Amino acid sequence: MPSKQSKMKKIPAAAKSAKQNIALAIPNLLTYARIAIIPAVCIALYSADEFYSRIVAGALFFLAAITDYFDGYLSRKMKITSEIGRFLDPIADKLLVGAVLIAMAQTKFATPLETFLAAVIISREIFVSGLREYLGGVSVKVPVSTLAKYKTATQLIAIGFLIFGRASPIYHNVAQDTVLYNIYASGVFLLAIAAFLTVITGWQYMRVALKHMDN
Repeated sequence: MPSKQSKMKKIPAAAKSAKQNIALAIPNLLTYARIAIIPAVCIALYSADEFYSRIVAGALFFLAAITDYFDGYLSRKMKITSEIGRFLDPIADKLLVGAVLIAMAQTKFATPLETFLAAVIISREIFVSGLREYLGGVSVKVPVSTLAKYKTATQLIAIGFLIFGRASPIYHNVAQDTVLYNIYASGVFLLAIAAFLTVITGWQYMRVALKHMDN
């Protein structure tokens, strides 16, 4: 019969094992995968071959973006939450959006407008990260708003359109190039909407932070 001391030793080990199982649960694995795919998307964008810079990069980005939906869906479905998941999920989104927008500024964007919109989005993400760090220091938690979720979804859709589309017709195939240009133009329009939502949600976070700042 095991002693009380041996039982006491098993409790911390069991707790540690449970935490490891949660950390390695499917939702978190999807978040890890989203982060791991980011370099591959950026490398593909820099390829001189259109197949890699448009098709492969677009497909990889789609896989990364779809994990953002499924990790949240599975977390709710499986009723699994973890501190590492809550920590990494928003960071994974910001890394994916920020890294790909920077790569596209050098490889895809045709006008200063796209670069400006990307700069607004990236600046907001860094700004809000700083606000969250400050609010965490004063023990204030700011949950992700519904509008912020729409903002992220719009960003991901916009970037997907920009990758799959073509900045301007090259007239090898007039019909195909027109479709690809329209896809790209739709991406620019959605990126503008995402930038607007980015500013609005950033101000919402700022308003919360101002209430806890000393004058």
